[in-house]
Amino acid sequence: MQLRIDALDGHVAKPLAQLYVITSDEHLLALEAADKIRRAARAQGYSERDVLTVERSFKWGELLAANQELSLFGDKKLIELRIPTGKPGKDGGAALQSYAKNLSPDNLTLITLPKLDWATQKAAWVASLQQAAVYIEIPNVERAQLPAWISQRLAAQGQSAERASIDFIAERVEGNLLAAHQEIQKLGLLHAAGKLTYEQVQDAVLNVARYDVFKLSEAMLAGDPARLVRMLEGLKGEGEALPLVLWAVSEEIRTLLKLKAGMAQGRPLGALLKEYRIWGPRERMMEPALRRISLPVLEAALQQAAQVDKMIKGLRAKGYAGDAWDAMLQLGLKIARG
Repeated sequence: MQLRIDALDGHVAKPLAQLYVITSDEHLLALEAADKIRRAARAQGYSERDVLTVERSFKWGELLAANQELSLFGDKKLIELRIPTGKPGKDGGAALQSYAKNLSPDNLTLITLPKLDWATQKAAWVASLQQAAVYIEIPNVERAQLPAWISQRLAAQGQSAERASIDFIAERVEGNLLAAHQEIQKLGLLHAAGKLTYEQVQDAVLNVARYDVFKLSEAMLAGDPARLVRMLEGLKGEGEALPLVLWAVSEEIRTLLKLKAGMAQGRPLGALLKEYRIWGPRERMMEPALRRISLPVLEAALQQAAQVDKMIKGLRAKGYAGDAWDAMLQLGLKIARG
């Protein structure tokens, strides 16, 4: 049974199922969903709790033992199985399929997974869990959805703010939901219910962004020069290694060139995206990026990346002078502007 995250509150108010699966890369939302299930389980008499984490040394017999082990006091038990990699392996896949068919009526099991890639979603063990469990797949909150998410969270604590204030928070947290959550909670502690002024928001919200090298590629693909400039400045200010930044940008340029070449041979974009294992936000960004950025621009950008590499190594770069970070910015802007 598939369950939307926004239907979870109503669901846990009723008698709980025996098996739940939460899969998401949004750690805050996954944690909140798991907490709701835990609280409801305690309220419904599941007073014992076993937590198992699948690591390299994990033995799948531990899961079977936890399911069969009787409580000393006859209490119902919550079993949590955490699979941080989302890859249980061959033995784990078989164990999960068997487990889903032999659930104990005295136990409630909660399995947490990251967002599963396209290939893993087709695995037999996933199909077994989807059939036997209440399956909660929590999508990522994309950058464009963040203002609405912030507004909803403020409303939940009786506050509101103008769009400029919401956008200010969104820009500062750069897609980091946990950071946004902390700032929203701070506003709830500092100010009474009601409408917040821009000054109140600005004074309270810290620059909590943790700039991510790979999100720089998203800004580049999305054709968002302002965000790209802000992120590159943030990476520089946080002391990020410039060779890593250049590598991430260069890899994106090479990927775009491969996709362009494949499409020129008449191959459909969807097949190429699967071949190069491009999923999620990047998958949705690729088609408009490929329409916007011409082949000559990409070829020139790859040559430009080679010159930036020389600058980083302290060598003389043809046609460039000055700071390697400035050259890196010009390279990023070339792709963002198309």
